Amino acid sequence: MAEFKRIKISEIVIPDRLRAVEEEQALVIAQSMVEHGQINPITVRATPAAKGGKYTLVAGAHRLRACVINDDDEIDAMVVEGDQVEAQLIEITENLFRNELSVIDRAIFVQTYREVWEQRHGEIQRGGARKSKDQVDPLTGNRINLIQLLADEAASTTFAAHVADRMGISVPSYKRLNAIAQNLHPKVREQLRGTPYADNQSELLKIAKLGPTEQSKFAIALADKKDVKTAWAALDPGKPKGPLSETDRQRAIQAELEAVWKRADAHTHRFFLLDIGVPKELADQVVAALAARAAE
Repeated sequence: MAEFKRIKISEIVIPDRLRAVEEEQALVIAQSMVEHGQINPITVRATPAAKGGKYTLVAGAHRLRACVINDDDEIDAMVVEGDQVEAQLIEITENLFRNELSVIDRAIFVQTYREVWEQRHGEIQRGGARKSKDQVDPLTGNRINLIQLLADEAASTTFAAHVADRMGISVPSYKRLNAIAQNLHPKVREQLRGTPYADNQSELLKIAKLGPTEQSKFAIALADKKDVKTAWAALDPGKPKGPLSETDRQRAIQAELEAVWKRADAHTHRFFLLDIGVPKELADQVVAALAARAAE
């Protein structure tokens, strides 16, 4: 339940913020308020026992700061019910899709929302809570609980739908942001922040698919050259920079053939020689010579 009120700024407690207040943005909002008034109320929750005020700010730190800049004594506010965890969820939801946020920043908000949600409701996927006949994975040989796997998948899907609905996005959009948040190496995220790539979702998803070791190399290259293309090249330094000449292409084919030949046994050697037209007697001599050489 929420109630609209005009409250005193001096009675509002400001907690540690997920998103820091930017003074320049607050100044712009302050000027807008002078010209048009306060268009959107801030969100607070009633905390009469809190030290220093009757309300705790949930969302709208920039609007609150703008009113302070304008020397206002009061501010329009929506007073909501809920504890600190719910307040964090509201703050994350409100800030998630502000225009100035990059894809990386949105992914961080999605990750934080999940972490806060799990504080109250528990982890999204948990194993061992239900009993059923275990079965063996035919690929790995590991014993698995099929009912538990289905239950965990359902829980994950339900949570994705919950977040998407609360944040006003599609489930696929949530899953893409979650993939970036969960899999993008912190060092890579730090290096990309503030660059055009921070808002390039397809590039971020591509990087997030790399393994931890590759992402570490990627981050080191980014820190050194500050260029994503160079970082990609650093993952495969031996790769030619341009198209191969015909000579180089044939040398590469020769190397591949030699590698396959070394892995083959005597029977495969003989079969290959016969297949390319080598006479049977000569093929037998070649195979015998190879066997003798291997025995030396």
